[in-house]
Amino acid sequence: MRDQQDAQEKGLATDGSTMTPNTDDTASSIIQDVPISDNPTFHTTKTSIDSHEIEYRYLTFQSDIPLTPIFPPDFKGQVPPCPNLRDYEDPFTWSLTRKRLMTYLSCSVNITASYSAGSYSSPEYILSEKWGVSRVAYNVGITIFTLGFGLAPMVLAPFSEINGRRPVFIATGFLFVICQLSCALTDSYAGMLLARFFLGVGGSTFATMVGGILADVWETAERNTAMALFTGATMLGTGLGPLVSGFVAQRLLWRWVFWIQVITSGTMVSLVAIFFKETRGSIILSHKAKILNKWYKKLEDAGALGMQVDETDPEKTTLHNACRIRWKVQTDEDRSSLGKMIAVSLYRPFHMLFTEPVVFWFSLWVAFSWAVLYIQFGSIPLVFEANHGFTLEQTGAVFAAVCSGGVIATFLSILQEKWAVRRYPVKINGSPEGRLLFSCIESPLMPIGLFWFGWTCYSSIHWIVPTLALGVATMGIFSIYLATFNYIADVYHVYASSALAANGLCRNLLGGFFPLVTVQMFDGLGFQAASSLLGGIGAVLTLVPWILALYGPKIRARSKIASSFTPPGS
Repeated sequence: MRDQQDAQEKGLATDGSTMTPNTDDTASSIIQDVPISDNPTFHTTKTSIDSHEIEYRYLTFQSDIPLTPIFPPDFKGQVPPCPNLRDYEDPFTWSLTRKRLMTYLSCSVNITASYSAGSYSSPEYILSEKWGVSRVAYNVGITIFTLGFGLAPMVLAPFSEINGRRPVFIATGFLFVICQLSCALTDSYAGMLLARFFLGVGGSTFATMVGGILADVWETAERNTAMALFTGATMLGTGLGPLVSGFVAQRLLWRWVFWIQVITSGTMVSLVAIFFKETRGSIILSHKAKILNKWYKKLEDAGALGMQVDETDPEKTTLHNACRIRWKVQTDEDRSSLGKMIAVSLYRPFHMLFTEPVVFWFSLWVAFSWAVLYIQFGSIPLVFEANHGFTLEQTGAVFAAVCSGGVIATFLSILQEKWAVRRYPVKINGSPEGRLLFSCIESPLMPIGLFWFGWTCYSSIHWIVPTLALGVATMGIFSIYLATFNYIADVYHVYASSALAANGLCRNLLGGFFPLVTVQMFDGLGFQAASSLLGGIGAVLTLVPWILALYGPKIRARSKIASSFTPPGS
């Protein structure tokens, strides 16, 4: 799914249309590239270059690009080489190998961001004693991380629209590594909180922007596998954080919890800087327009009269007449100022959250499931230390159930989607509600896992029983997260980024708040009652996909935003 600018590129661009002369030599629009020759030939004519005005055209990925310059008969100079335009192809037409590389690279950095959220909880006893703060105060480090994680994308999104995904991805990646380094070096509680906030800001693009990157390179029908890998990477990273850090905090100095992340995140950001290619169509076209215009200018400076253009209108040019061309891109002209884009990016998500029932209920559903995931950072050590006398590294090992649940759910999602598309293609791809059918069945695994965990967390019951419940609950959370992204993307299309921004803000704020009340909830209510309360709320929210699966078309029809962009066949 491309955002609004990309949609305008497809709808507003006219392939090879002539524009009124303008001083702007760049522009924006998209669709599909065509093969070109790296060594174009040239023809000669006696026409003077001064007799031709520059013709401005909108560039798309389907534009027929003239590559044959026309020189006068007495030309004896050197022809400037044609740039390699294969670097500026439509991401949808990239090779499967390149698409997979981008997918694996994006999911890998997402693991590092998710890892940093949960790893902070492992040295809790050491650092809270070192700084003389309570466990609740120490867990503010998780809350403030999620605050930066949720708010930053609303400001960073406009920058990715103007500058592209790659520079924003790399810049925030370096900020992420620097803040990991700050966490490892700081000796103060205030310094840790400050570093954790900007760590969330830097890591936010490794989660929110990855969805956009995958939508840039994969068509809707192919997107489920990539999104399943992305969701699975999120679950895997969230479980790996306390799993690995539990062993590190007990056997090494607490600083190594963060030094390991400096090494891993630094490595991943370096790989991103080397291998990550721009995926945003409008930005690729802008770069393509600039390099073509620069080449045309060099040709004219060398003596070219223009480019050979095969026009169907004889009043414009004939086959051997020179045409001076400059390319523009529609979205460059339509783009608002940075200040206005930031204002819209901040306003629209809140507007959609409170005016679009689909956005509100999906945000509430996924936010609660995220809160359940984050509450485990405090509840697992509390329960397993009290009931089974586990050490820090043993409680960390329990998080292997979260990792396993995420991995199993990933493979299950990929397999079941392929089976469903093969057996019921119309039902699955014919409407947004088709993608909710698996979630209707699998999302109850979250409340089932919570009830299972709560009523088996006794010292008389083997620890493996509640541990298995955590894996089951994680599979339910996976289903909820994947269904939320896919449904919102299918329904809101060009406004999906704003809807998902509202969704992400709710998810991170509620997820960050729950670790502050975990101890009070589980100690005050008791392990069984606290888990049952969460399970009961989760059970009620599992009605959300059922309501949309049954009444989704009617609900969407009431929304001007959603109903205007309903996929064909729904």
